Amino acid sequence: MELYIGIDVSLELSSVCVMDRSGAILREMKVASEPDALLAFCNSLDAPPTLVGLEAGPLSQWLYAGLKDAGVAAVLMETRHVKGALAAMPVKTDRRDAEGMAHLLRMGWFRPVHCKSASSQEARALLASRKLLVSKAVDIELGIRGVLRGFGMKIGKVSKGRFADRVRELAAGNPVLEQASEAMLQALSALRDQIAGLHRRVLATVRADEVCALLMSAPGVGPITALTYKSAIDDPTRFSSSKQVGPHFGLTPKKHQSGEKDVDGSITRAGDASVRAVLYEAASVLLTRTQSFSTLKSWGLRVAQRRGLKRATVAVARKLAVVLHRMWVEGEPFRFTEKQGAAAPA
Repeated sequence: MELYIGIDVSLELSSVCVMDRSGAILREMKVASEPDALLAFCNSLDAPPTLVGLEAGPLSQWLYAGLKDAGVAAVLMETRHVKGALAAMPVKTDRRDAEGMAHLLRMGWFRPVHCKSASSQEARALLASRKLLVSKAVDIELGIRGVLRGFGMKIGKVSKGRFADRVRELAAGNPVLEQASEAMLQALSALRDQIAGLHRRVLATVRADEVCALLMSAPGVGPITALTYKSAIDDPTRFSSSKQVGPHFGLTPKKHQSGEKDVDGSITRAGDASVRAVLYEAASVLLTRTQSFSTLKSWGLRVAQRRGLKRATVAVARKLAVVLHRMWVEGEPFRFTEKQGAAAPA
């Protein structure tokens, strides 16, 4: 007997739907969002489940790992694909979502998602924490500027080391502004200390990682880009071709064709946005700041002459994603010319 279980994961209770091969619903209920509770539910069925599907998400990875370790045939389902498939339902509830996912499983109309290893999840947690603190530090700095601007006080362009002195200088003489700005300055200082600590941890992680060292041989690729890329790919063998990496991170154009209508749009923006951002920054550095010659830079500059710098940067980011994957698979550093070691043209 074939049983397909769709699980709509929530924080406390997950909706579960058990369906047979013909599409008949055998059981529906709420189960605690814990691996042990889901495993006990699977064991309570008359037959082992053929396939258990969970929509990809932070909590789903933990539940998926628990089910897989117990020998349950489980799969993570791509979020955008599931959302598009269930969008036709006029009434959206957790119960109906679980039912729709069970239908997708029995028809095979789903896209599996790779569950990242523990080391990759730890690296991503480190990078996400650093990014969050950086954004909050920027918000506080802009907030200080906004508060003082209301009193006609303009901080102007100052270095990070002189920012606090400049703020105290402008707020001097006004007790309310002195207290308000000092509180924000203290918070900003604490955030910057924590950012520095996390950044040192990132650098230590990258220095101890051979793959990151290999990826940083490419121009424009620094520690943050290398660690972000490595943690997102996790296992390079899950891509049968390096050319699949560009579309995986949403760096290829959209396509809309219907009858006589055929439109090429902007990039799809699918996949991990953080990887897309660091690849774009690396491509920008490669095109505008890197002095060393490479065939990749030469190609990007030719694209920039025809299509503009922005499109060229996106194109180089896509190609850089492909090149980095090929470097990782082959274990070879970046080749600046097609024939490694060839002299750059005059």
